Amino acid sequence: MSPPDDRAIEQAVLAELGRVIDPQSGRDLVSSGKVQGLAVKSGAVRFALEVDPAQASAYEPVRLEAARRVGKLAGVASASAVLTAHRAPPQPGRKPAGPQASPKDAPSLVPGAKHVIAVASGKGGVGKSTVAVNLALALIQLGCRVGLLDADVYGPSLPRLMGITDKPRALEGKRLAPLERHGLKTMSMGYLVPEDTPVIWRGPMVMGAIEQMLRDVDWGELDVLVVDMPPGTGDAQLTLSQRVALAGAVIVSTPQDIALIDARKGLNMFRKVRVPVLGIVENMSGFQCPHCGGKTDIFGHGGAEAEAKRIGCDFLGAVPLVMEIRETSDAGEPITVSRPDSAAAEAFRAIARRVKDKLAAPEAQPTIVME
Repeated sequence: MSPPDDRAIEQAVLAELGRVIDPQSGRDLVSSGKVQGLAVKSGAVRFALEVDPAQASAYEPVRLEAARRVGKLAGVASASAVLTAHRAPPQPGRKPAGPQASPKDAPSLVPGAKHVIAVASGKGGVGKSTVAVNLALALIQLGCRVGLLDADVYGPSLPRLMGITDKPRALEGKRLAPLERHGLKTMSMGYLVPEDTPVIWRGPMVMGAIEQMLRDVDWGELDVLVVDMPPGTGDAQLTLSQRVALAGAVIVSTPQDIALIDARKGLNMFRKVRVPVLGIVENMSGFQCPHCGGKTDIFGHGGAEAEAKRIGCDFLGAVPLVMEIRETSDAGEPITVSRPDSAAAEAFRAIARRVKDKLAAPEAQPTIVME
């Protein structure tokens, strides 16, 4: 059987949605601009309807009808539609919610998870996703039940890092089954969108997708859900910090000063939204030559540890810059499970032990003071 023609399916989906009437404008959903983020991968269709949050209940029947009609099209294996909020500007005299809103007041989007932790960085390119994957797998090796959400909608790397090419299976109640490998339950936008297809969405659409992956995925009972945050300190990071009751955050940085500047921004963001910082990880901490065994501090060494001491934050550990990590990551076989006896794997387990201990004693969380 030949694979479905995703481009043809996309055209058919747009044509079908062009027959569904937008109750607000009286036009169809496509011409009224309600359809956003349409993605088709191997017959799996995903799209969003952008609406004012005040009209969400009125558009729920429209969402259901749109998904039902698309699901009946030839070549469509599954259809998923979400409502994404397009917020109106705040009314005069009404104070908008500020960044000081406490995440403890946030509703539980993953009620089966005892702890939700964020792995974050102030900038990209520091190996945050590699750290998140190996931290999650190391926690499993320490006896924890763990899930991993790739919240980087614009640049999902989890499918490549975990070597997963399948797409999620739909369950009853419009929920998705997470994809599991090495005992780790995972979810990523990369499972739903082709690897070379950019996701061109506005901020509210991104948050709608992230919330759906938290809320509508059958995570089951977890000791820890690790959220691989997008790099930076933008709207997605801030909103996720406010909407999810995070037990803490792990900040990833490389040793050099330019990366630590951005790491401080990440720390400051979590401080503003009252999320405890579990500590800092120094990634790419010294290159060890596989031939002579000599060590070269390409990006410096000890910068993250010194920064942690300066601001009164715990240093969780250093991960060396070795070829094994790059090779196993590119191959979709994380070093923690593919080469468990390596020094790099032990470094990740040491970090995981410190994180596990800190989650078991939340009252001991440090207070971060930013100068």
